[in-house]
Amino acid sequence: MTTSAEASLIEKALLQRRLPSGGWSFFSSEQASLEATCLAGLALGSNSRGDAVSTLRFLKKSQLSDGGWPAFQGDSEAAWTTALALSTLTVLNEISDASDRALRWLLEERGKEGHWFWRWKFKTADRNVQFDPDKYGWPWTSGSASWVIPTAFSIIAIKQFTVCNRSEASENRIHLGVEMLLDRACVDGGWNSGNSVAYGVPLRPHVEATAIALLALQDEPRSELTQRSLVWLKKEADSVDSVSSLAWCILSLFVYQESVEALKNRLATIIGDGRDIRNNATLATGILALKCGEMIHPFVVLR
Repeated sequence: MTTSAEASLIEKALLQRRLPSGGWSFFSSEQASLEATCLAGLALGSNSRGDAVSTLRFLKKSQLSDGGWPAFQGDSEAAWTTALALSTLTVLNEISDASDRALRWLLEERGKEGHWFWRWKFKTADRNVQFDPDKYGWPWTSGSASWVIPTAFSIIAIKQFTVCNRSEASENRIHLGVEMLLDRACVDGGWNSGNSVAYGVPLRPHVEATAIALLALQDEPRSELTQRSLVWLKKEADSVDSVSSLAWCILSLFVYQESVEALKNRLATIIGDGRDIRNNATLATGILALKCGEMIHPFVVLR
């Protein structure tokens, strides 16, 4: 069975799990997850305008007054999912002030090391981690430190939405986020979830963090660090059997023009008909990976 035919069957399974609100939960909860909803909307949106409209309606209804989105529908505080929501609006060609408001939120949000007190603390008092606090990205939730994955998604979202209208503010924020990723890379390439060294011990890279960080850097000059990280990810992808991790490997390697057909075939075998994949975010990411090369890549950044 081809991966595209496999993806079609899995799409039906994912569509059946949509909540009455128009969103998706991670598992069987009635509370929608913004992460699962955005990934599902991207996976299904290219096939049916009706599916895209339902996703867009849900996103616009759940956007908070400050322009951000919460991690879960009904929560009152915006989170890293704002980046995924902005990418979803952009890819699904939604034209409204919702995207402008989301951009303003992302430009203002920063990890806590972006504030003077915490920069002072990390530079003078906290020697347990090693990074440059002047180079900060985005946190999972407001008030926490910068982390690799929310920073990478935020860079992608801003690059995608401002591709034809880049401002000084967006350029500066992108540059700072990119600098943060480069500063936090692991010693031999790749990225851990946050820091590269803790308590003097170099940390090992993680597959998903590395794949998503590379997506954020896809249009940046190809550095030695980027190349080492790409080589590491290609090697790891050959033995990854997690659906989510393998899917992110495929999505990342594809934008670097690496061959992913063998990985897609293996992913199709692991997923099967999708019924055993209970996490809807994982299932949606798997669909996106299986359709890689057959649809607009949801996280491609145009130069």
